Amino acid sequence: MRPTYQVTELLGDGIGPELSRAVHTLADALPICLEFVPVDLTLENRRAQGLKIYDKAVEAVTASRVALKYPTVTAEESPNAILRRRLDLSVIHRPVYTIPGVPTNFRRELDIDIVRIATGGTYDDPGRMIGVDGAVSLRIVERRPVREAARYAFTLARRTGNKRVTSASKYTIQKATDGLFESIAKEVAAQFPEVPHNSELFDALLGKVIMTPDRFQIVLVLNEYGDFLSDMACGLAGSLGIGASANLAFDAAAVVRVALFDAAHGTAPDIAGKNLANPTAIFLALSMLLYQLGETDLGHTVKTTTLDLLRQGIRTRDLGGEESTDSFTAAVAAEVARRLAEAKDLPATPLP
Repeated sequence: MRPTYQVTELLGDGIGPELSRAVHTLADALPICLEFVPVDLTLENRRAQGLKIYDKAVEAVTASRVALKYPTVTAEESPNAILRRRLDLSVIHRPVYTIPGVPTNFRRELDIDIVRIATGGTYDDPGRMIGVDGAVSLRIVERRPVREAARYAFTLARRTGNKRVTSASKYTIQKATDGLFESIAKEVAAQFPEVPHNSELFDALLGKVIMTPDRFQIVLVLNEYGDFLSDMACGLAGSLGIGASANLAFDAAAVVRVALFDAAHGTAPDIAGKNLANPTAIFLALSMLLYQLGETDLGHTVKTTTLDLLRQGIRTRDLGGEESTDSFTAAVAAEVARRLAEAKDLPATPLP
């Protein structure tokens, strides 16, 4: 009997329905059963049901503990912001790596996992004017979300072959806030003695990632630093929108309680319904979800198969290929099934 997992599916706008069909096709090729529980977050349904639809979404995600979200339109409200607040999603994990077929001016190979504390920093306080010629805002760093992010980063390193964790901040200048961040990172690092750890000044890190990207594997950062680093790394990789990310909430022991996975791109209304959508990002999101479920080999196979086919020139039109959404999906699903069948009598797939 195949292992069965319940996955909340947060339906979206634009190309969302096509991406959902692609995910279901790929899921059918796996030797497990993903039971999708749909929640309709399309703009039409949000306007019809109001904020009550978020109660249903939160209840479903909390029950299943993992969710796959498709792009949604931000109109009267931001679904992403509401879900982040209602589910207490305090950490964002954004892998950024070179994707075959994506044009880029950066000639080095990039493969970096950014673990970002998604609360606090300067983003929680819009600031206030002091008279007419000055303004001030508070910068907030709290122990709990930093500890959660650090434990997640070091656990990720342990699960992926003891990759190096680099914590980056401006601890020499922002001695209270960034100093607290670094002290917590070191406390958690001591609990993972087999995982290499070092600290970097954030501004220096930006230059070093460009000059020697192979030195950095997992980078742990505060909120605004993670925002800057993610966009810079995605720019180096050639696209702000083709990757995937995990949004995470934790229990009192700093263990992942809820994980929501999504693609970085938007709803692409101009190509919706035309079988032109590129499902690469949502396949990478599905890969991350499989890792979270403990299906490491399956997550690895989905990720590497998707990237290998892109490398071979099997691509959708936005990446210079000739494939439609359906034909690219069929190619990935068939190759995943072939690789899994071939691996049945072989040692487990190595971790990435």
